[in-house]
Amino acid sequence: MAPLDWVMVIGYFALLLGIAWWVILKNKDTADDYFLAGRNLGWFIVGASIFASNIGSEHLVGLAGSGCTDGVAMAHYELHAWCLLVLAWVFVPFYARSKVFTMPEFLEKRFNESSRWVLSVISLVAYVLTKVAVGIFAGGIVFRTLLPEVQLDIGVAVLDSFWIGSFLVIILTGIYTVLGGLRAVAYTEAIQTIILVAGSVLVTIFGLNALGGWGELQEICGSDMFNLWKPLIPEGYEGTWSPIKEGKQMAWYFNGNYPWLGMLFCAPIIGLWYWCTDQYIVQRALGAPNEQQARRGSIFAAFLKLLPVFIFIIPGMICFALAASGKMDVLRDNLYTGGELNPELSQAAFPLLVKHVLPAGVRGIVVAGLLAALMSSLSGVFNASSTLFTMDLYSKFRPQASQHQLVWTGRIVTTIMVIIGLAWVPVIQGAHGLYDYLQGVQGYLAPPIFVVFFLGVFFKRLNGAGCLAALIVGFVLGVFRLIVDTPVKLATSGFDVFAAYKDGYAEGSFLWIVNNIYFQYYSLFIFLVCVVVMVAVSYVTRSPDHYRITGLTYGTITDEHRRESRSSWTTRDVLASCLVLVLIIAAYLYFTG
Repeated sequence: MAPLDWVMVIGYFALLLGIAWWVILKNKDTADDYFLAGRNLGWFIVGASIFASNIGSEHLVGLAGSGCTDGVAMAHYELHAWCLLVLAWVFVPFYARSKVFTMPEFLEKRFNESSRWVLSVISLVAYVLTKVAVGIFAGGIVFRTLLPEVQLDIGVAVLDSFWIGSFLVIILTGIYTVLGGLRAVAYTEAIQTIILVAGSVLVTIFGLNALGGWGELQEICGSDMFNLWKPLIPEGYEGTWSPIKEGKQMAWYFNGNYPWLGMLFCAPIIGLWYWCTDQYIVQRALGAPNEQQARRGSIFAAFLKLLPVFIFIIPGMICFALAASGKMDVLRDNLYTGGELNPELSQAAFPLLVKHVLPAGVRGIVVAGLLAALMSSLSGVFNASSTLFTMDLYSKFRPQASQHQLVWTGRIVTTIMVIIGLAWVPVIQGAHGLYDYLQGVQGYLAPPIFVVFFLGVFFKRLNGAGCLAALIVGFVLGVFRLIVDTPVKLATSGFDVFAAYKDGYAEGSFLWIVNNIYFQYYSLFIFLVCVVVMVAVSYVTRSPDHYRITGLTYGTITDEHRRESRSSWTTRDVLASCLVLVLIIAAYLYFTG
């Protein structure tokens, strides 16, 4: 980091602080203003905020690292931008009509109060295990790569740059999130989106220039890394569409590499849960003043969501190409161990490019973009978590709480989430890769939520008893898998107390089978169980009252509802949505050999 780089970073923080302070001065001490920005966010702010919240640590570290090791295989997840169109056209009308603060609150209106509480607990657990802990971990990776020599002696221990970076990102993000609420989060995220995209584009441009151009990248990486489908088939079984095999035996339990069956069925489930029903994302749409602004913001976010393939995966591949070709020995030294590419070290592919490819000044802009992504994803989850706990749990136990008390409860919850997230970082360190870890945990926790929202909106016969049963059964199955996996990951991280699990469980045992079922297949198992449970329980109990769910399912929409929704969109909105689909198809065609 040259002096000019530090000037750029300081300038970024000054801009961020100024915006946050301006927003804080505008805030009113009410729950509606703190948690939903007074429902006054325009479509540009909604879309940019959704994108900035999504594009965080798992992309800067995990997605670029995946590009370095596996090529464009993980682009499958990023090309699920169409899921945002489902939010825009299917769910936004229901959310706008219901005027809810949270997704669990919508579930209460559609089903019952118990479902609201259970979903709140599941969501909070998911946020701690994924977004908070992953954000902290990625912040540490970035700082360790850019400033490896930084240390701090606190008496009882010496903190290296990984932990110093983790704490700094948490503290700086927590300050403006705790004080400013969703309005501060959304407005700062709009600025962060611009900085992040511009910085990442610069990394791609300078990286390709150092490598020798796009053609050189294709030649060094080879057709496999540029193929969305071929990397999904393990070596030795090229061209087969049967379930992945391990050794010479057919196996439904295995450790594979993105099998086609999982990508085809599991990835959309996780994508639709995340983009259409997760508080972390949908809260921005809830902050829009009306259905039109919420829909247009979601469509705008779908356009932005197409960028990560080119500004994160491709830089990861550039980093690999520069190292593998010998054009940058310093990158090879940082990525290879014993002549082989190290997946763990590859998590630093993006910050390594920033450090060694970019000139002074430009590097500072991109580092600001890195920090922007880390902070925006963390600020979003902090605000979503405080909203869930305060509005869905605390307000139920303290119905007489004042608006001031609700706001301060949200601030306290944010602080607690940070502490718990820090404690979970060692588990992530034991995972194969940050992006793999993230997709695995989401695969275990997402299916029951996806089931109750989608089936609940499309089938009016399903009731609260079925919803509650599906949520509980799915959550238990997901947590069971996490409990089974955790000792193995901690053993890999070097925790002596779990050393017995370094090689996993006894081969052939029940726990070994559970631990070795590919995460996407286990996710599909949870999904199917939840569908059966929800439908079966609903049909053996009484139908929901029609008046209670009016306007909350397609079967109970009135003519007035249809007219209101129809007046909120124009031909331009339809054409913009079609263009998103065309661009997705074009990307699939280009990256299919």
